[in-house]
Amino acid sequence: MYQLYYYPLNASMAPHFILHELNVDFELIKVDRKSNAQKTAEYLVLNPAGRIPTLVDDGVAIFESPAICIHLSENNPSANLIPELGLPNRALFFQWMMYLTNTVQAELMVYFYPQKHTSNESDVAGIVATQETRITAMLELLDSELEGKDYLVGDSVTACDFFLFMLSVWADEFERPPLSFRNLSRYLKNLAKRQSIIDVCKKEGLSLADYA
Repeated sequence: MYQLYYYPLNASMAPHFILHELNVDFELIKVDRKSNAQKTAEYLVLNPAGRIPTLVDDGVAIFESPAICIHLSENNPSANLIPELGLPNRALFFQWMMYLTNTVQAELMVYFYPQKHTSNESDVAGIVATQETRITAMLELLDSELEGKDYLVGDSVTACDFFLFMLSVWADEFERPPLSFRNLSRYLKNLAKRQSIIDVCKKEGLSLADYA
């Protein structure tokens, strides 16, 4: 049975979506960020980076949210959450997964933790404003990509969609939030109807009222 070490609305949200989508047995273990439980010696044995999430699969600990999403998708091929080896969409899957994690998520981390990127407190407000502008441009790119499409890759849901939904939740307080974009809004509202997303959002305390 899988074990997912998580914290609500954290980077563990995408793997949590996928575990529900797969309808597999798993144990959810909360890591209390408020008390820095992810930095305890016990947790660092599983995840030396001291970050959330961690997935334990048959005694093997895996960290980094996209790696966990890909691992779960590869090891449960009947769910079709990742294109099979040799299919053209497989390259596109990795393209978008890398864009979401290496570009969008990375820029969001600077937005949320600007103080880690300067030694001058007076720079913080400027960093936040600049990051929001940068990320909004990324949302524009994704909105354009989703023109006439229900999913980011191919004709069925993949792990990329769950990852993008998570990142969109994080950006929901922007001046131009994801739901303000025509294609992205339609796409997100469609995903929000999936039972896996409904179940996880209920468990993690996120209202989907705006996605109705």
